[in-house]
Amino acid sequence: MYRYDEFDSQLVRERAEQFRGQVARRLSGELTEDEFKPLRLMNGLYLQLHSYMLRIAIPYGTLSARQLRKLGDISRHYDRGYGHFTTRQNLQLHWAQLPRVPDALLELADVEMHCMQTSGNNVRNISADPFAGAAADEIEDPRILCEILRQWSTLHPEFSFLPRKFKICVIGTEEDRAALLIHDIAIKIVRNGAGEIGYRVYVGGGLGRTPYLAEEIGSFIEKRDILSFLEAIMRVYNEAGRRDNIWKARVKILVHQIGIEEMRRRVEAEFADIKKGATLELPAEELARIAAYFAPPAFAALPAESPEYEAQLREHRDFAQWAKTNVHAHKMPGYAIATISLKSIGKTPGDCSSEQMEALADIMDEFGQAEIRITHEQNMVLPHMRKADLYALWRKLVPLDLATPNHGLVTDIIACPGLDYCDLANARSIPVAQAIATRFCDLDRQHDLGELKIKISGCINACGHHHVGHIGILGVDRKGVENYQILLGGSGAEDASLGEILGPGFDQEGIVDAVENVIGTYTNLRQNGERFLDTYRRLGPQPFKERLYAR
Repeated sequence: MYRYDEFDSQLVRERAEQFRGQVARRLSGELTEDEFKPLRLMNGLYLQLHSYMLRIAIPYGTLSARQLRKLGDISRHYDRGYGHFTTRQNLQLHWAQLPRVPDALLELADVEMHCMQTSGNNVRNISADPFAGAAADEIEDPRILCEILRQWSTLHPEFSFLPRKFKICVIGTEEDRAALLIHDIAIKIVRNGAGEIGYRVYVGGGLGRTPYLAEEIGSFIEKRDILSFLEAIMRVYNEAGRRDNIWKARVKILVHQIGIEEMRRRVEAEFADIKKGATLELPAEELARIAAYFAPPAFAALPAESPEYEAQLREHRDFAQWAKTNVHAHKMPGYAIATISLKSIGKTPGDCSSEQMEALADIMDEFGQAEIRITHEQNMVLPHMRKADLYALWRKLVPLDLATPNHGLVTDIIACPGLDYCDLANARSIPVAQAIATRFCDLDRQHDLGELKIKISGCINACGHHHVGHIGILGVDRKGVENYQILLGGSGAEDASLGEILGPGFDQEGIVDAVENVIGTYTNLRQNGERFLDTYRRLGPQPFKERLYAR
């Protein structure tokens, strides 16, 4: 993984000390909260319902054991002993104490981490496929480009005060594990007819009150031109994006208003102008330098099958259940990708305690795992496990409450913090997620239902990705009462689609029964073992609506 150079280290430490002075001025009253707000947002600090919240950047979702151990330590000493992993592959501390935040930032700097550009109207944390470098069908590790984009976008003088926040994602496979098309800029690594590697670029994705999927703006951008092309997109947006209305300021609105053809024309004109200067062309040697940081580990020459692993699957039913959902194919023989679920039944989705983080760091060291990945589905991934070590790994995860065998199943729910923490929320998300997971906790039933993704947001900002859930739940305020709308048919995968609101909402007590009703309709109508999403797409909303709202 990437290691800071002297420029990174100096920048991060100087920013932390600069923020210490800004905090001191706020605490003394020299700065009002309104004056302090843009300063704290540039350092990932929000003011939420009960306290400040600190959002820590995890570039492309990759952590070393040393970094994860430090996050556990910071969560204990600067918060309440846990952190919340988000759909942006970041970590949030929801009980940050303002006077101590600069000290936390300096401790993060010790392990090459920071909070810059995790908020504010700039380029946010670059996200990527959590299986990067391990997926069998990967063309190229997307984190190489992610790191280049991180360096390009950090404190970029032209793009530090955009009309609105800006999110970029990169994947290197046909299978989409990163919700690619809901990003402002989405990049897929592809090959052209000559076998050359380049980038297919999309623009204008995003959720919130006006959700859109990104549209293709460049079918094949050569490697050396990718920064020039992205800079062209950003310049068009920075100039033409609206600044008079926060709800209409995202690039998705610009693309929708002028159309993708006009957006493409403007970007191509800007791209041609930038190319004349040739200042943003990526030298091959720089690409190679960055790529070297993401060289694969020294894989052992192993047989494709592990007799030991196969025997353990036969002998230990609970282990076999975990492996069925949480273990995935690896590109190297004898290896596997292991997903660690942060969706223990009845717990808060995405939460991880200090003790769990520190124990996972120890596990990484024990099994020779240089990296752990954070997923947009609020889980964690060990990307390069030997199959022969999986049973020993599982046994260590069980007492940590990290061996829940539900990846991709109905209880693997995405949920935003909601009204328990966020001052933008209209309704609670966490209790609804907990209640649904408890209702469907029977593992045999979960397997019978198959892949079924539930995503919950406590407000229209859609931090829980409810628009792209097979079943999406949106909490809204109805005359001071929390009300929950159901959306069906969304997907954040390679078959991306936006869900449709089914009808009137339900109160907190009724929403779990409503989900049960929808799922019951699916089990009655499915054919040949098809997924929930396939059944819905085949039949449309009417049979679900008729049963749910039957009088």
